[in-house]
Amino acid sequence: MSFKKQDIYKALESISAPGEGMNLIESKSVTNVVVFGKEILVDVTITNPSLQAKKKIEVEIMKVIHDKVDEKTDVKVNVKVDAPATPAKPAPIKGNQIPGVKNIIAVASGKGGVGKSTVTANLAVTLAKMGFSVGILDSDVYGPSMPIMFDVAKERPLSVEVDGKSKMQPIENYGVKLLSLGFFTDPNQAVIWRGAMASKALNQMIFDGNWGELDFLLVDLPPGTGDIHLSMVQAVPITGAVIVSTPQAIALADAKRGVAMFQQENINVPVLGIVENMSYFSPAELPDNKYYIFGKDGAKNLAQDLDTTLLGEVPLVQSIREAGDVGHPVALQEDTALELAFIDITKNMLSQLVKRNEDLPPTEIVRITTMSGCGTK
Repeated sequence: MSFKKQDIYKALESISAPGEGMNLIESKSVTNVVVFGKEILVDVTITNPSLQAKKKIEVEIMKVIHDKVDEKTDVKVNVKVDAPATPAKPAPIKGNQIPGVKNIIAVASGKGGVGKSTVTANLAVTLAKMGFSVGILDSDVYGPSMPIMFDVAKERPLSVEVDGKSKMQPIENYGVKLLSLGFFTDPNQAVIWRGAMASKALNQMIFDGNWGELDFLLVDLPPGTGDIHLSMVQAVPITGAVIVSTPQAIALADAKRGVAMFQQENINVPVLGIVENMSYFSPAELPDNKYYIFGKDGAKNLAQDLDTTLLGEVPLVQSIREAGDVGHPVALQEDTALELAFIDITKNMLSQLVKRNEDLPPTEIVRITTMSGCGTK
């Protein structure tokens, strides 16, 4: 069977480029194709640095060429990794710094039950798949859920000595480092802590954690605007905040208060944007139909009103809940609509972060002692 280079390029159009939302040809991932008689050499560049991704794309290329071009060819694939660089400028910061941590992103919601922790987990996994070094600080003291979402609920951080000091070694899974108060509490017992106790535990995880070098530390905050939020902005300079909401009016009202908290003059943490969770429902049997159960364009309109950005929408899908329950965030699933949704949200967040780091003055820690509603004293 005779074939041309065009036949090979055509065959490669059926393979999705990892993390790009396009095929290998559209994304310009295929950099060269050479044909020597029955031998074909394909050079391809991907952004996912994992060994699994490299092996997967190599196998897919060999298979599609054998299936669609010539089953008797000798196919060789050279995979080059070009992982995205860390945002050009690390965040300018003042105050107490966590050594080695470049950007601290607070993920917050004014209301509970909107999927804040789910969004945090999938943002972290997506950043890790893009090649960034990522950690999560689970500061939801009354309902820490990250150990379950990362399938490490039975793990316990070990004590390690770093430069003569005892540190907590974060638990790691899916390329994400994790510290949570859930590691230190009995899951069958209610956590009854006063604000000062919770704040002390939070500070221990921040400054006594052996985080190492991180491009991003995502902080999963409790719902509302309370002691933990104030403790966090007093402890370290937050690079930016991401607000999670659902589309209905009552959730948006609470999200608005969450944005207002970070925009208070004495707090002044840049809001990178809003993620709308449970945006719409599409039945499996009618995948092109969208049913806006909780309302339409709520977060989009709120973002416009508050002069911030809608980072993206996450549909109401059963598999998101199921994935979180079994400790396997849905963004880990390759070549799915949900993976692409979180890739878009993450890319939009990174764009806003780069803009923030280039255009805005240094973030400072907050020097206030009380907070009432969204106001400060």
